[in-house]
Amino acid sequence: MRLLYAAALLAVPFASAYAADKGTTVDLAGMKSTTPAEWKEEQPSSNMRMAQFKLDDAELALFVFPGGSGTVEQNLKRQEAKFDAGAKSDVSEIKIGDAKGTYQDIKGTFIKKFPPFAPDAKITKMTDYRQIYVVFEAGGKQYYMTLLGPAKTIEKHKAGFDGWLKNFK
Repeated sequence: MRLLYAAALLAVPFASAYAADKGTTVDLAGMKSTTPAEWKEEQPSSNMRMAQFKLDDAELALFVFPGGSGTVEQNLKRQEAKFDAGAKSDVSEIKIGDAKGTYQDIKGTFIKKFPPFAPDAKITKMTDYRQIYVVFEAGGKQYYMTLLGPAKTIEKHKAGFDGWLKNFK
């Protein structure tokens, strides 16, 4: 009985915190999940982005391309090319609702180009950076998520990001 009482006492703060969550509900392919409250929704910086969030000094961008943008392998290689050759990339499978996806975690020196696609872009090397990239297909469309920022910031938000992905229903 004491164990049940202790468990109930521990659950109250978590239930209250969840009820007070004022995150943003995101709809991807008819599946929905609510972001953690500390993620700040922003106006997308490009018409290619369907949504964008600020997570301290990191950014989460969501994309959808009805015709896709190549194979999963091509997309993973494009993400790796944003980093110096010494970057470490781990790839695994993930479920987002009923969809199978690919989850890539890259750590290293990010090569920031501005403007991004210009041949004469200014290049800035951002050391100790990390990117979590997720790609999946649902409803005949390819969806992409890019969480990019300083490694310490991505680590701070990784559990919330992973939980948000798992909550898509």
